[in-house]
Amino acid sequence: MDLQRVDDAVNKRIRAMVERVEDAQSANLYYYNQPITEMRGGARVLVRGREMGMFASYSYLGLIGHPRINAAAKAAIDKYGTGTHGVRSLAGSLELHTELEQTIADFKKAEAAVTYTSGYVTNLTVISTLMGRHDYVFSDKLNHASIVDGCLMSGAKFVRFKHNDLEDLAKQLEAAPGDSAKLVIADSVFSMDGDIIDLPRMVDLCQQHNAWLMIDEAHSIGVLGETGRGIEEHFGLGDVIDIKMGTLSKTIPSVGGYVAGKKDLITYLRHASRSYIFSAALPPAQAAAANEAFKVILDEPERIEKLRANGDQFISGLKERGFDTLYTETAIVPVVCGEDELAYAMTRECQEQDVFVLPVVSPAVPANLARLRATVTAAHEPDEINHAMDIIETAGKKLGVI
Repeated sequence: MDLQRVDDAVNKRIRAMVERVEDAQSANLYYYNQPITEMRGGARVLVRGREMGMFASYSYLGLIGHPRINAAAKAAIDKYGTGTHGVRSLAGSLELHTELEQTIADFKKAEAAVTYTSGYVTNLTVISTLMGRHDYVFSDKLNHASIVDGCLMSGAKFVRFKHNDLEDLAKQLEAAPGDSAKLVIADSVFSMDGDIIDLPRMVDLCQQHNAWLMIDEAHSIGVLGETGRGIEEHFGLGDVIDIKMGTLSKTIPSVGGYVAGKKDLITYLRHASRSYIFSAALPPAQAAAANEAFKVILDEPERIEKLRANGDQFISGLKERGFDTLYTETAIVPVVCGEDELAYAMTRECQEQDVFVLPVVSPAVPANLARLRATVTAAHEPDEINHAMDIIETAGKKLGVI
């Protein structure tokens, strides 16, 4: 092996990224990784000494800082300390972990649940543990990177179907060998576009083709369904998803990921998934915070109603102002700008007027579809949303986006 050539290739990739970052910084167009020095309620933050309206938050129900959740985390530290003794199967499992998993199972109307240290890790380990060579995984083309990486890591035949195109999925399933193990996987709410997967049709196809169904509910817990239980409730369906995946770091203001499903599935994952066996347990405060958050969602349904009203206001208001918001129907609202440079410039204009939004550019989204990935939460008031839309409109007109 030519070690110098390998080293040169690595250095070339590193340098290309560094130059891209430096170019953006020198043009005053770099807005990633900004330090937030203070949280001022669910809808405002202090950044670089300036108070800004937060329109980039994943805290859809505005639960960050909720007194019940904070109190649960503090009590867990007082009782258990700040960490665990290691991996749960050997040294690190606490009563808190068991209680959290039972809470998740009850919330998702499943037999059992297991938690992991991040949502990304959850997708990576669950897919690669369940699937292997000679198996088939069918993934929506716009699925999250963690799903894609899990599919690739599994070694299974990786088949991507057109975004939310269930006729294309049907064709792909028809073409797969009838005796192979099959897994169909999709986001419930797509993280860059805000649209919802056609779950009823997907369920029918999985039943017809004897395929397992896994749905990533990172952006639908607390968002979809009358009580916030997610996509099954949203469509009025019962227990139709085999592998119910979600995160504990968005609507749930903690950290981690989970899978809920049948007891046998969960038992298998506890004893076969490497990220469970070889990763330390969730810290006590984070487990306690997540556990209490699920209870708060059920106890305060008005948050879900307000989130929906805020989302409708934001989407309709931006459309009326001439913006393309694609097919969103949730709190994730893409504001399409076109070229990457326009998305950066829109961010600059908005942040200079104290509206905290961030750009998403290629390759995270297709070329010429760079956007502001804006969000609203239940913590926003209607006048705050109107103000943000006015700022975005002014920026859009100045830069020729609208």
